[in-house]
Amino acid sequence: MTAVEQENTGVAYEDRLRILSEASVETHFDAFEDIAWDDPAYAVDADDPRWILPEVDTLGGHRWYQALPQEEQIRVGLQRQANVAKVGLQFEQILVAGLMNYTFALPNRSAEFRYCTHEATEETHHTQMFQEFVNRTGVDAPGGPLLFRLLAPFLPLFARWTPLPFFLGVLAGEEPIDHLQKSILRAGNTMHPLLQRIMQIHVAEEARHIGFAHQYVENHAPRLSRVRRAAVALILPILMRFLCDVIVVPSRKAQAQMGMPRWVVKDLYWRDPASRKMLRDLFADVRMLAENTGLMTRSSRVLWRLLKIDGRAARFRSEPSSAAA
Repeated sequence: MTAVEQENTGVAYEDRLRILSEASVETHFDAFEDIAWDDPAYAVDADDPRWILPEVDTLGGHRWYQALPQEEQIRVGLQRQANVAKVGLQFEQILVAGLMNYTFALPNRSAEFRYCTHEATEETHHTQMFQEFVNRTGVDAPGGPLLFRLLAPFLPLFARWTPLPFFLGVLAGEEPIDHLQKSILRAGNTMHPLLQRIMQIHVAEEARHIGFAHQYVENHAPRLSRVRRAAVALILPILMRFLCDVIVVPSRKAQAQMGMPRWVVKDLYWRDPASRKMLRDLFADVRMLAENTGLMTRSSRVLWRLLKIDGRAARFRSEPSSAAA
């Protein structure tokens, strides 16, 4: 990329960040003003059949879960939703800390500074929203696996040292949960209104956050040297698969709480053909981003395939998944 091309790209990038920042001002949510926590319709009843997981959920569509008595489907469903919320808030705590590390060294008048602090504000509300939901379920949700929780204090440091891999890691955590929540909302199943409201708010604001991460990678990846770009291309699929498993796969403690047999866990993550297709579908947008930014190389394609997250790239962001295998 020539110096003129870099300058033009930088101007366009800053313009997009200003648009995202203005959108954050115009449309944003407060965890305690925009959710009617004390509305009787939002009360969390541990016997409510609306906690039964829909079939579009990986666990909800499995034969083991569907064979459970209704009271067990409700119990497992509520525990599953509480643990997904707990993992989500742990991930977003890491993201907020990373954003603060990244913005600390940004210069005055930086468009990135303004947008990143908007995002940090929104993610903080998400952590409050998720934790309040967990509290009201009464479930002692552990969240992510032990290794993830041990690494959590150190991961935000990468935002200062190696920001591009950090923001790729952001996508690795945000894309799977966004894909799954959109699938559940699109399916139109009867679900608890409190959970539905939380998902609606999260999906609405995550669209901006994912959009920023894409814009960041599109702007910064082409500026890497050939060697660094090749290294990041190899890191990308590893980040995607590792953080996907953190977000999507219940930890051992959560599996024990739900009473999930090991054969069910292995089926769902990721032995069953339907679950393998879902795993590939989760990263169609990221594969598109990698193709467009030079981060999909001959060597990295091998890793994408070995990690079982290869496949057709999306033609546009949030393209609905095909029913084809």
